[in-house]
Amino acid sequence: MNLEQLRGFVEVARLGHFTRASEHLHLAQPSLSRQISTLERELGAELFHRARGHIGLTAAGEALLPRAQRMLAESDAIREEMAELAGLRRGRVRLGAPPTLCISLVAEAISTFHAAHPGVDLHLTESGSRLLVDQLAVGAVDIALITESEGPPPSGFSLTRMPLLTEELVVVSAASEPPVSTSSIMSLHHLATLPLIALDETYELRATTDAAFRSAGLTPTVVLEGAEMDALLRFVERGVGVAVVPAMVLLDQPALRSVRISHPMMRRTVSLAHRADVTPAVAVAAMRHVIVGTAAEVARRDPAITSLLD
Repeated sequence: MNLEQLRGFVEVARLGHFTRASEHLHLAQPSLSRQISTLERELGAELFHRARGHIGLTAAGEALLPRAQRMLAESDAIREEMAELAGLRRGRVRLGAPPTLCISLVAEAISTFHAAHPGVDLHLTESGSRLLVDQLAVGAVDIALITESEGPPPSGFSLTRMPLLTEELVVVSAASEPPVSTSSIMSLHHLATLPLIALDETYELRATTDAAFRSAGLTPTVVLEGAEMDALLRFVERGVGVAVVPAMVLLDQPALRSVRISHPMMRRTVSLAHRADVTPAVAVAAMRHVIVGTAAEVARRDPAITSLLD
């Protein structure tokens, strides 16, 4: 039994005539008759009373008709759903990213994607890179942006990474306050003398900054510790102190100014990751394309950001 046989059966039952049904289905009448005969043999029952000038359903035909109609309706619904998914009129994307990227690269990418595909459901998970790898492992997110300052986070499964860009860690201060440096580049020694607002210790960025100070034998002047990224930027705007943040955070932040760090220059790599053993759905692949394009555009806007894309 196949869908074409069922479709032919339903049309004959609806029109009560083989010739009109074959015309409606754009089939030759002998072909339609063979479909019905084959279906009857497979089911082991006659479906129609065939009389000159009249076609009527048998008891078996009456029992089959509502089921055949439901099966055809479900088939049409599946085809429509698949067409919608392929055309990105529907779908779902579960994206993971660290908070420092959610207020910059991710915000721009999601805005672009949603404008092009408003029917696709978007789910965003904010977390650290190592936790996002765990989320990929269990299938809780489809793709994730991962930051790597000291090598990629470990994983016990096959993970595909696409390096998108590298960005420097910069010193950010309030634009309304006097500049914290007369130069566009600041040494770590100079930074250690400034009032510093430090991120929460759960941030990989905090660990990278602390390691740089320790390596240089320096102790930073911390005036506030434990702030999350959004709060940290607001405190900087109000002149409470300076902070070390990724360069991308400063995009579209006119109330802030930044100074690059030298000796040592701290960088991190932003990569797009997904499970190597899972083929991305159409909507997920489209989101990947948007993220890659957004990353390339962002890299053109700041000398402290370097694209890794060919």
